[in-house]
Amino acid sequence: MSATLHAGVIGVGYLGAFHADKYANLEGVELVAVVDTDLARAQAVAGRCHTQATADYRSLFDRVDCVSLAVPTPLHFQMAHDLLAHGVDVLVEKPMTTSVADGRALIEVAERGGRILQVGHLERFNPAIRALAGIITQPRFIECHRLAPFVERGTDVDVILDLMIHDLDVILSLVKDDVQSIEAVGVPVLSENVDIANVRLRFGNGCIANITASRVALKRERKIRLFQADMYVSVDYGERHVRVCRRQPAADGPTISVEEHALGDADALFDEIEHFVHAVRTREQPLVDGRTALRALEVAERIRGSMETA
Repeated sequence: MSATLHAGVIGVGYLGAFHADKYANLEGVELVAVVDTDLARAQAVAGRCHTQATADYRSLFDRVDCVSLAVPTPLHFQMAHDLLAHGVDVLVEKPMTTSVADGRALIEVAERGGRILQVGHLERFNPAIRALAGIITQPRFIECHRLAPFVERGTDVDVILDLMIHDLDVILSLVKDDVQSIEAVGVPVLSENVDIANVRLRFGNGCIANITASRVALKRERKIRLFQADMYVSVDYGERHVRVCRRQPAADGPTISVEEHALGDADALFDEIEHFVHAVRTREQPLVDGRTALRALEVAERIRGSMETA
């Protein structure tokens, strides 16, 4: 691999355009081209990123070392498979694929060819989630709400794969056991797919996670609360704020100490892409590789299979 890494971005809609901006500002990386079936949109992004535009992702096969893939979810499998098979390392937006079977097939082609496959579970790079390392050790109860106003983008899949998959990935990274049982209910409201869902997961170690995801809310909210012995932790993903409440022994009875951690501005997407570029250069497995992302996808598929819909 040359000293300069050659990168591309496939799909430069709302999120992919941000990917292009990050690559264009990464030292040691040349953004070779951006790709979109809407060539005018690709040309607009290419213009501000000082790169080329094309409508055919296959034109990148022999020109790039790595790509971000930010196309609609139903297209993830075929495009990622083609890229990996042609020797290109791939950062694919979440969810990795629409099915577990396709996810396993992607992992197989990546591992067979010695390719890097990273999945864009962005919350892992949120400083509020990173701050939980060493604090959350044995959670017993987790409550999570991820609410967003309705937009057409993302409605090609249900709210489980669109929004809840973020929290499934985070929760599975914190609870060191398997999901034993699932209760789930969902309602299609403004699309043909489920737009609001509530899920209760019971893990083998007894931990319970209660998760709500909605894309028909009036306001945006992304919060998770975690309870373990002698401690309560509240995380606001959007505000990048962590509150830690601990029980402290005292002569006249236990008291509660409160720690507030305001983590300030951060660019999680830049950090995620920089992490991917590092993995491409070093051939180290990324934080959220295909097998890690598959765990969340497997639970999501089980949720969808067990869901009662109204």
